[in-house]
Amino acid sequence: MADLSVTLLQANLIWENIDANLRLFDEKINAIQGRTEVVILPEMFSTGFSMRPEHLAQTMDGSAVKWMEQRAKEKNVIITGSLIIKDGDNYMNRLIWMQPNGVYGIYDKRHLFGYAGEDNHYHAGDKRLIAQVKGWKINLAVCYDLRFPVWARNVMQDGAPAYDVLINVANWPERRNVAWKTLLQARAIENQCYVIGVNRVGNDGNNIYHSGDSRIIDPMGEILYEKAHDEDVFTYTLTRERLEAVRKNIPFLKDADKFQVL
Repeated sequence: MADLSVTLLQANLIWENIDANLRLFDEKINAIQGRTEVVILPEMFSTGFSMRPEHLAQTMDGSAVKWMEQRAKEKNVIITGSLIIKDGDNYMNRLIWMQPNGVYGIYDKRHLFGYAGEDNHYHAGDKRLIAQVKGWKINLAVCYDLRFPVWARNVMQDGAPAYDVLINVANWPERRNVAWKTLLQARAIENQCYVIGVNRVGNDGNNIYHSGDSRIIDPMGEILYEKAHDEDVFTYTLTRERLEAVRKNIPFLKDADKFQVL
């Protein structure tokens, strides 16, 4: 497991404007300095957190997914973030893990935010996605999933933890940013993994302000990076030595309760 460089794109999304947001992220990806291997975008990065999927949803053949495929290939990076996708008769808040060769994985948001009526417009997923790159196992999650520790629980499988990094992409409002920041740290500590949270900034179309507060947190809960209020393009290299040292010196994952998510 070699070290892994990741880039967080914290952006002020343009409300319900797919083309403008794709141009915005073109600029940000082009602004990345140096080598990176995974580029992380916020939740619903092409539209903002909209409850109008019937007007905004695209299929997996739509322009936003094609954009991800083209940019991943051009830049030779993995690009991940969530989109409004129509799948059959259902609308999904779907995270896509797009690789440079065009092969992708999908994760449909499991926990829909009922407080905002997301459950009235979208269909919940029921399967986790743990992607792999350079020997790293990466668990993908979307926003509200962060509040549910059982869904994120790291378990031992064949003598090793199920994953090494938890990535959560979000549109998490400033009014609840204490929960956002606290839960990101908690997920890192309890799962002995790196946690990366990528949030948006600015006001959305409902005049709800987002302060960003994107973060990278190490397996002991130490904050390695955080950014509030401003747009940012930030690259950081996750080191395997730190992860392995924590798990070796404090091997408490093996003592965790056994359970199965049905």
